[in-house]
Amino acid sequence: MLFIKSFILGLSVSAPVGPIGLLCIQRTLSKGRAAGFLTGFGAVSANVIYASIAAFGFSVVSSFLMEQEVYLRVFGSIFLFYLGIKTFLKTPAKTAADLRGETLLSMYASTFLLMITNPVTILNFVAMFTGLGFNQQGGSAATSLALISGVFVGASLWWLFLSFVVSVFKKKITPHLVVVNRIAGGLIILLGILAVL
Repeated sequence: MLFIKSFILGLSVSAPVGPIGLLCIQRTLSKGRAAGFLTGFGAVSANVIYASIAAFGFSVVSSFLMEQEVYLRVFGSIFLFYLGIKTFLKTPAKTAADLRGETLLSMYASTFLLMITNPVTILNFVAMFTGLGFNQQGGSAATSLALISGVFVGASLWWLFLSFVVSVFKKKITPHLVVVNRIAGGLIILLGILAVL
């Protein structure tokens, strides 16, 4: 039952279309389904790390990350701004296979880096796990693993679903890819500015 609850949690944490969602959509359209999925999976990996810290109660690690929150937030905002400009100025590739110097690994790494610079995510997971009835002090290792694996599977399935759906409608959207890039890039830049403010 706890796995199902955390599965729904992982799904719902990933579903709102923010900067990562916009990048996933844009990269799925321009580079293909694998690029879109790995963009989302970078976020999943960072969330699983923070969910693990929250579930296992690594107070030393979480305290250190919270102390560095301002620096991490500034770095994350700058990186978000960079990704926004890069997306905004991107010229659509001629073919989906043409990565133009961008590897699938770099797409994964860019979103992982973006998500890992937000240590407040630990507090979010602590609050959400408490809402699920999980007590950090009383939770066993098996309970913690059930929570973490549920979040992992739920979030991963969301990104798989999103990249699949976008790729299905790719032919209808691709002629307007320049507009999609401009809108996605502009929104990511805006989110970066709001994060700094």
